[in-house]
Amino acid sequence: MKKLLCILFIIPTTLFAQTTNKKLQKNVEALVKDYKGDIGVYIQSLKTGKVVQINADTVFPTASIVKIPILIGIINKINNRELTYHQEQTYNDSMLYAGVDILGSFKNGEKIELSKLLMLMLSMSDNTASLWLQKIAGTGTVINNLMENNGFKYTRVNSKTVGRENDRTQYGWGQTTPKEMAAIFEKMYRGAIINDSLSKKMIRLLGRNYWDEEAISEIPATIFVASKSGAVDASRSEILLVMAKEPYILSIFTKNNFDKSWEYNNAAWALTRKLSKITYDYFGK
Repeated sequence: MKKLLCILFIIPTTLFAQTTNKKLQKNVEALVKDYKGDIGVYIQSLKTGKVVQINADTVFPTASIVKIPILIGIINKINNRELTYHQEQTYNDSMLYAGVDILGSFKNGEKIELSKLLMLMLSMSDNTASLWLQKIAGTGTVINNLMENNGFKYTRVNSKTVGRENDRTQYGWGQTTPKEMAAIFEKMYRGAIINDSLSKKMIRLLGRNYWDEEAISEIPATIFVASKSGAVDASRSEILLVMAKEPYILSIFTKNNFDKSWEYNNAAWALTRKLSKITYDYFGK
């Protein structure tokens, strides 16, 4: 099993030595220095490879960003011809995750295509769809093996995953680092997750985010952005691949936040918008 998983990703050699973008690093440090909570930032130019790193190797909760490894697990099964993209699935009431999910309004026995489940998970962040897809992908155990065997040490699914109960207590549904999640996006960008065409498919799917009021709001509507965000009371995070004049990845993770409010001016969201603006202004103009 592990031998098979190892060949599913193309592991490219590093194209750039990771040198620090000193100007942008200084600007980011000035923005985050008084933040009341723990914050990690990783920014990478996809043209030069220069980076900004603040707590970039620290493990943070993913919240809904866990849906990225779930996506990879599903696409892996499509690649292996265990699933087809438009394959019909049957919903049943036992799958309901209580909340405001669209899928939760389905009647028992209704049919839905796998492709639409992926849309609900990534665009709407529908938790009922996501937990169902996690199961379809083979459970968190299979997804975590896929991550581990392809060099991702910290990105893990915890919820409904045997042996990860303590991790779930600490981090919730999933965990990662700002740098490692950025590495996943970079490999997609370079066509190096599973294969080039499926990497492009995942980027397209991630380019339809309904939740666009934070980091995405600071980027012109004419610029393509692939992204995923995650939010629980004390953790607000977001990762973006931005096809600006100089393409870049912006990865922002927070935890232990003092401000747990759900208003527009929440401290983490306000800081996310500021970080997104200075990053786009640097690479996009």
